[in-house]
Amino acid sequence: MRIRSLSSLLLVSTLSLAQNGPADHLLGFTPDHARSELKYEKQFKAAISPASEKAFHREFTRTPHPAGTIHDKEIADYIAKTWREQGLEDVVIRQYDVLGSLPKEVVVEMTAPVAYKAGLREAAYGADPDTKNPEVRGAWTSMSASGEVTAPIVYAHSGNPSDYEVLKQHGLDVKSKIVLVRYSNPYSYRGFKALTAQRMGAAGMLVYSDPAEDGYKKGKVFPDGPYGPETHIQRGAITYDFIVPGDPLTPGWASVPGAKRIAKEDAQSLPRIMAVPISWHDAKPLLENMGGDEAPKDWQGGLPIKYKFGGVGQVHMKVAMDDSIAPYYVVEARIKGSERPEEWVVLGNHHDAWEYGGVDPSSGTASMMEMTRSLGALLQKGQRPKRTLVFCSWDGEEVGLTGSTEWGEQFEQELKEKAVAYINVDSSTSGRDFHGSAVASLIPEMLELSDSVSDPASGASLHEAWKKTAAREKKEEKDAGPVNDDNLVDVRIGSGSDHTVFLNHDGVPVVELQFDGPYGVYHSMYDDFYWMNHFGDPGYRYHTVMSQLWGTLALRLADADILPFDFSAYAAKVREFVREVQAKPDAAKNVEMAGLLKALDDFESEGKQLRSSAAKSLNADSPDPAKLDAVNHAMMQVERNWLNPEGIPGRPWFKHTLYAARYTYAHLELPGLTEAVETQNWENAKQQAAILEEAVKKNTLLLRDARSHLSN
Repeated sequence: MRIRSLSSLLLVSTLSLAQNGPADHLLGFTPDHARSELKYEKQFKAAISPASEKAFHREFTRTPHPAGTIHDKEIADYIAKTWREQGLEDVVIRQYDVLGSLPKEVVVEMTAPVAYKAGLREAAYGADPDTKNPEVRGAWTSMSASGEVTAPIVYAHSGNPSDYEVLKQHGLDVKSKIVLVRYSNPYSYRGFKALTAQRMGAAGMLVYSDPAEDGYKKGKVFPDGPYGPETHIQRGAITYDFIVPGDPLTPGWASVPGAKRIAKEDAQSLPRIMAVPISWHDAKPLLENMGGDEAPKDWQGGLPIKYKFGGVGQVHMKVAMDDSIAPYYVVEARIKGSERPEEWVVLGNHHDAWEYGGVDPSSGTASMMEMTRSLGALLQKGQRPKRTLVFCSWDGEEVGLTGSTEWGEQFEQELKEKAVAYINVDSSTSGRDFHGSAVASLIPEMLELSDSVSDPASGASLHEAWKKTAAREKKEEKDAGPVNDDNLVDVRIGSGSDHTVFLNHDGVPVVELQFDGPYGVYHSMYDDFYWMNHFGDPGYRYHTVMSQLWGTLALRLADADILPFDFSAYAAKVREFVREVQAKPDAAKNVEMAGLLKALDDFESEGKQLRSSAAKSLNADSPDPAKLDAVNHAMMQVERNWLNPEGIPGRPWFKHTLYAARYTYAHLELPGLTEAVETQNWENAKQQAAILEEAVKKNTLLLRDARSHLSN
C-alpha cells in the first residue's frame, strides 16, 4: 500500500482547516476564536522587551549557583518573588531532600615520569570581571565517588566500549588504572563514559576538553571568540540517569521531606568510580608524559603532540565529596484557566548552573521570566487562557534531572489526568540556529508556530530560517537528503533535559525549543554574561524571540477548541521507526512485524478521519462544547497509552514504548524492541513487538471513540 508523504498529510490538514483564509486560521480553533487568539498573541508578543531580557539575564548570571548552594536557593527565592510581583497565581517553592554532591577536595597530579600538579582552575581575564569571582569552584564532577589512588594512566580516547576494544588489541588492560578520556569524539554523555570505565575496572576517570572539539581548532577562543580557552573546564554530572533519573536514593518516587530512601549501595544510578574534569591545559602534561605506543590517527587530537596509549606514567588522584542529603528547590506558579482549569499546559526551565550558566540555563531562565512578565501583565487586564498554564523552575537538572523528576513523580497521577503537553526550554540561545523537537503528533503545530515569529537576522519567518539552517547542517553532514516539512521537526527525542520524566515516565507529549550557535564554553566559568553579550546573543534578540515563541505555543495549546494533535502524522513517523528496526541484522527473519504495521495503517486511517471530523466541527456555526471536551480528553490519553507499566527491559523507570534514550543520552526509538533486536534476544523482541502492536490498537480504538463524539 502506498503511503502519502507527510507533507501531503499536512497539506490536507491545513486546507481542511483553512476555509476562511490565513487571517482567521489556526490549527484547532474555530474561525472566531482564531481571530481573538491572534489578537491576544499580538499583545503578548509586543510586550516582550530585549532590555528586560538582558536585565533578567544579568540577574541570573551575577553569581555562581550550582545545585545545593546558597546562591541557587537565592535564585529560587528571587524567581518566586518575581512571579508574585508579576501577578502569577499559586506561587510555591517545593523542597525535595535529595542526595547532594558538592566537592570538598579534588587533587590530580602526575608523579612519574615527571611531577606535575594540575591546577584544576580556570584563568581570569581582565575583559570579563566575572572570571575573577573567588566563589567560582575548581574542577569537580557531580556524583563522583570519593577515594584516593595512585595508578598508571591510560589514554582511552572517547571512553566508549569500542575504544577499550582498541586498547585490548594493543595489549592494554585498564583494570585498576586511571583512564584519560575526552569529550565529544564521538559524542557520549560523561555518565556513560564513567559507567563504561567502571565496568572495565578502572580506578578513576579524567575527562578533558580537547581543542579539536571546542577550542582553538574551531576558531577564536574566549575572551576574543566563542570557543573554549586553554584552561576552560567542562564540569558535569556522571549520574547514571539513563537508568533511573532523579535522586538516586528515591528511584520512582518523590524525595519529599521524610520520604523513604534506599541504601547508597543499592542505587542503580549512583557511580562507583572517581571522576574529575580537567582542562586541556592540565591534560597536556599528562598526554606528553604517559608513554606507551602511539595511538591511532583517529585518536589524535588538536594539541601539537603525539597522543599515546600510555600505561607508563603514574597519576595520583584524590576526590572527597560532600554527599549528605541536601534540599533542592522547585519553584512553581500558575495562571488558572478560565474554562478548563483542570487541563494543564506545563512550561519548564531549570535554574541551577555549573557556575554562571550564561547559556545553560540562564538564557532560558531569562526568557521564561520575560514571558511570564508579559502574560502576567495581560492577566492583570483580565486576559486569561482557557486552560491552566503551569510554570516550573527546576533545581538540580545538572546533577541528574533531579527537580523535574521528583516533581513529575510526585504529581504523576495528576499529570496523567490533566497534562496537555510539557514545553521545555533548557537554554534559549547560544546563536541563531533554531532547533525544535516534539512528539510526532505535534509536527503540524510546530510548523504553524514557526510562522508566528520572524528571525531577527534575516527578517524572514522563523519557518524559512529553520529550513535554511537544516539545509546547511545536512550539507555539513554530507547528507544529500531534501529538507522540507516532512523532516524539519526533530521527532527523535532522547534524554539529557527536564522533558525526560514527562515523556518517558508520565506519558505527556513534549516539545523542546532552542537556538544554537558556536559554543565552546559549555559548563565552564566562561559561560557567563560577558560571553552572551559578545558572542551568543548581543542585543538579546533571540532571547526575545524565544519568549515569544514559547508563550505563543503555550497559549495555542491552552486556548485551542480542539487540541492540535495530528495522529496520522504520528503514525507515519512510528512506521518509519518500525522499518528501521526491520532493517537491522536478522530482524526481519526473526520477528514478525506485519501485524504491527497493519495496526499502524489502521491508526493512521483513524487519525485522518478524526482530523477531518475535527475540521468540520470547528467550521460549524457553534460546536458543542461538551463534545469538544470529550474529544480533547481522548486526545490527551493517546500519549499515556504508549506507556508500558512494566517499563522497558532492564530500565523499568522508562515506560514509553516509542521513546527512550540510549546510555549516551542519544535518542532511541521503540526502545524495548530496538534493544532486543540489537542484542538478538529474539524472544524479547517478539514480546516487545506484541506490546507495541497492542498499544497501537488501543489508541486506534481511542481515536475511533473520539471521532464518534463529533459525528453524533
